[in-house]
Amino acid sequence: MIDQLGVAVYYLRAKFRRMPKSRLTLSQWQEKQVIKHVRDVRKHSAFYSTLWDGLNDSDWRSFPIIDKEQMMSGFDELNTVGISKQEALTTAMEAERSRDFKPQIGSVTIGLSSGTSGNRGLFLISQQEQRAWAGTILAKLLPKSILQREKIAFFLRANSNLYNSVGSNRIQFQYYDLLHPIKQHIENLNTQQPGIIAAPPSMLRILAEAKQSGLLSVAPHRLIGVAEVLDKLDKTFIEQQFGQIVHQIYQCTEGFLGCTCAYGTMHINEDIVVVEKEYLDKKLGRFVPVITDFSRRAQPIVRYRLNDVLVERQEPCPCGSPFLALEAVEGRCDDIFYFHRTDTRELQAIFPDFISRAIIQASDRLKEYFVVQHAPDRLQIWLRVENSALLQPSMELVEKTKQNIITELQQLCLKTGSELPIIEFELMERADDRYHIAGETRKLRRVERRFSCKS
Repeated sequence: MIDQLGVAVYYLRAKFRRMPKSRLTLSQWQEKQVIKHVRDVRKHSAFYSTLWDGLNDSDWRSFPIIDKEQMMSGFDELNTVGISKQEALTTAMEAERSRDFKPQIGSVTIGLSSGTSGNRGLFLISQQEQRAWAGTILAKLLPKSILQREKIAFFLRANSNLYNSVGSNRIQFQYYDLLHPIKQHIENLNTQQPGIIAAPPSMLRILAEAKQSGLLSVAPHRLIGVAEVLDKLDKTFIEQQFGQIVHQIYQCTEGFLGCTCAYGTMHINEDIVVVEKEYLDKKLGRFVPVITDFSRRAQPIVRYRLNDVLVERQEPCPCGSPFLALEAVEGRCDDIFYFHRTDTRELQAIFPDFISRAIIQASDRLKEYFVVQHAPDRLQIWLRVENSALLQPSMELVEKTKQNIITELQQLCLKTGSELPIIEFELMERADDRYHIAGETRKLRRVERRFSCKS
């Protein structure tokens, strides 16, 4: 049973808690929360107790940084609820197989990440943390009061007790399994008529196309992108078809890290998470986040390096929040491209956003794209180009788009002092072709590197 009273308490706390108004006072408040948290974690997690041996709690920023590999290898000793990695994995895999995501171990919810990098992650959420997550996410993302009726359609690869915890007498939560046919989803949406649709951007794109064609007859007042990077091309199209800003949730195995404000700006949830920045390019504001979540106790996350590339916003957000604002969640470190430098033949990092921009700028008729780097000297680019006057684009339009992409990438290489790889073009005939290219059970990444690189 969902503890609706408990969820309401956390909702009110997140909605109305008076937070510091400046970065300085916010940092001071966070410092107190983290020190209190690590003191408790040290007592209950054998992994962290050993890792931090001889170190002072007040010097937590000097604690060793861990990553997913270390967290998973030390899973049994790291968690504080006495659940083994094998036990959790068996439960999670059985839920994936049966598509019944209700089973727990005791009162602890078990989750399994999609593992786009080939390294799947487990997460443990206690009942208290489940209530806190539900209350917090409702406070941050519901456009109306929790007391008003709302219908939510939530698309994900796998359901969870965690997601179902947002439901109540007034809030109707309906899970849509991404493995089910698109036609079935459209029929169910037309019946449900949700006010909020939360889905991966690739699914929102499909729904927007169904809306454009007249197959989908819903008018949600909020759209939320989850689980995937929101590409600019998709964002523009989705917003045009639904007449709504696409909001975003930044969440992963490691926690509820951020969400967009009323202005559509992504903010880190600094009321529960501290982010330290490892800059990849300080001038451009690109960094890898090292996070400490001082709200999670069952599976503590302290000084944990994510595999994401974030871009900090240079201008203050009009909403006035002191929480760290992002220009973009750009992608994964594993999807940074590498080209040969023209002078030294060393590998030069090319950020995913540069690749995306070069392709999007090539044609206003471009509807879909997907770029894979197989080697430093080889790119494969899939395109879907449409001519508004014809069912199929003319070969002249397709060839012009290809040439424009080559020109844009040549300009990018000129600016970065790198060599243009050999480019192979393929055509996508339908929107659903993206799943045959990326793999049906994987998150869509418009820009993907498929070779190992140690620069």
